[in-house]
Amino acid sequence: MTRILLVRHGESTWNADGRWQGQADPPLTDRGRRQAALAARAVGSIDAIVASDLERARETASIMAGELGLEPVLSEPRLRERDAGAYSGLTRDDIHRQYPGHLPDDPQGVVLAPDGSQQRPPGWEHEDDVWARVEIALLALGRLAPAGDVVAVTHGGVVYTVEAHLGAAPAGRLANLDGRWVQVEGDRMVLGDRIALLGDAEVTTTEPDRI
Repeated sequence: MTRILLVRHGESTWNADGRWQGQADPPLTDRGRRQAALAARAVGSIDAIVASDLERARETASIMAGELGLEPVLSEPRLRERDAGAYSGLTRDDIHRQYPGHLPDDPQGVVLAPDGSQQRPPGWEHEDDVWARVEIALLALGRLAPAGDVVAVTHGGVVYTVEAHLGAAPAGRLANLDGRWVQVEGDRMVLGDRIALLGDAEVTTTEPDRI
């Protein structure tokens, strides 16, 4: 059995600005780099560390690997964030103005798509497409370390997708360097606990409600 800790990356410059990222590639802030170093000390002993190919995840993983003396960091592009389409680079207020009714807290109310789902913008990556690639990545990690513990530095949208497809009840949003354990054995996956790797001092103050 492989245990994989899916960890959201450290604070990026767009996190700090309150901008949706998706597959855009802003770097970490200095706080994000401190977060990564602190998180490594809370992880304990692991056998491998992998990361999405987006810079904010790669740098988080590289800092953690340096603290843990565990290199190289393996790149797994299938763990990159959901494509946020036209939301990318926008703040929540921008989205309310440009795509009224798309977000649950819109003061004008919520607009649903014809299939009854939440309305999304052009270019938005469908949930099933995200899961299709992430599932393959997790099964591959299970083969990489069939009896080990792996840290996979990824993104909030990826973790939410894994939770939804593996039957978790809706939970709160993930802060930077929060994570979720997943057990992989053959083709079977089971969710473990959510964990927070940071102390209060370096938790990002911005509400973690964007991807």
